[in-house]
This record gives sequence, structure tokens and C-alpha cells, in this order.
Amino acid sequence: MASEKQPHAVANGGEHGHGTAGVAERAATRVLLIDDHAILREGLSALLELESDLRVVGHAATIPDGLTLARSLQPDLIITDVSLPGATGVQGILELRQNSPRARLVVLTVHATEEYIRAALAAGADGYVLKDASRSELIYGLRTVLSGQRHLCARASARIVRSYLGDAQKPATTVTGVTGREREVLSMIASGLSNKRIAASLNRSVKTVEKHRANLMRKLQLHNVADVTRFAMQSGLLRDDPHAEAAPPQASRSHG
Repeated sequence: MASEKQPHAVANGGEHGHGTAGVAERAATRVLLIDDHAILREGLSALLELESDLRVVGHAATIPDGLTLARSLQPDLIITDVSLPGATGVQGILELRQNSPRARLVVLTVHATEEYIRAALAAGADGYVLKDASRSELIYGLRTVLSGQRHLCARASARIVRSYLGDAQKPATTVTGVTGREREVLSMIASGLSNKRIAASLNRSVKTVEKHRANLMRKLQLHNVADVTRFAMQSGLLRDDPHAEAAPPQASRSHG
């Protein structure tokens, strides 16, 4: 097996591509696994290979390696964790979605909080499954996503429903004393983008973004990305247009 620093891929006609199996595999769903735990990748690969219509074509330990494999292998389905080496927050999901827009993307993770679930879906995930799910629950979720639908496992769905019922009884947090540019930066931070990526999107320097970030964190008394994500959701910044933060800047934008 390859080392943790190197992406590992099984190409068509490789380990499982001999004999009559090759004919069936050409019609199988091509799956890419991205997780920083080798034992999980190996176990999940073995589990998926029990399904005749699913074939693991590669796996990687980091987002950069996963992006490289996704470009070369063009998988139909990508299974990844919500937070991995080489990415901040859900930045990895955003990059995988931009890199492989036609692939279905399922998050398999231990993170069961509303913030993680909403942020992952806003970043472009098609499904969200917790790692304590059973084999049948996972396979059902994958097939649901592959059919073109979105899927939340039972625990994730219950978490969102409880949050929705709670939100219905209290007004949304309002954003006051924050400039338009700071609102943009806030939504991008909540979506997991790094200062460098935000600077590139807004056509500003990293120092300017850092200044906006420090100002809004101070104004809103936020201490980390989780706080920012929670505030952005409660204020509606991530609900209006989930993909707005990933859009390229317009040339006519004024300086912030």
C-alpha cells in the first residue's frame, strides 16, 4: 500500500479488472475515498467492493491528494470527511465540488453538530452520514445520493429538525454594525475559506482580509470558525445563497 503522503489509486483493469469481471466493472459506479485514517479507507473500500455496482478506483489521505486523483480518475462518487489535512473547515468540500462538479459528494464524518451539517451542505455536499452508521445505512445513503437526491442519515436529520423547531420559536440574529464587505468576509469564513482564498475572491490583499476578519470577530465577539459559522447561520447569511461565497468577484465591485 502507498504511504500516507502519496495518493493511492486502483486503475481500471488493475487489481479487480481481469477475467469477466472487467465487463461488469465498466458499468459500476466509480468511487473515490478521501480520509486521513488508513484503516478506515481500507475497511470502507472492502465494504464497498461487496456491492457489485460500486467500485473503489482510488483513495487519498488529504484534500490536495484527493483533488489530484479526482482530476485524473473522474469518479462518479466522492466520499470524504468534513475536515481533513490540507483544508480549513469545509474548504475541502468547496474545492472538490469545483474540481468535480458532476460527481456526487457524500460526507462521512464523526461531526454531528448542526454547524458542520449545514456548512457541509452549503458547500456542496449531496449527503451527510455519520461514521457510527451501520453498513446498510451507509449503502442506502450512497444509493439515495446516486439517484440524484440529497441524503442525511437519521441522526443528522434529527439534529437539523430539532434546530429548525428551536429556530421557529426565536427570532433570527440580526447583523448590526457590520459593513457590507465584512458581511462577505463573514460568510466566506463560515464556508471554510482561508484568508488567502478570500483575498483572491475579493481581489484584495491577505492583510486587508485579516483586518476585516479581526474587526468583525471583535464586533461580534466571535472567537473561532465554529462561532462564525453558527452566527452566519443564525443571521441568515448562509441560507440566502449557499454558493454565493464561492462566486468570482465582479470587476465593478467597490473597494472595501
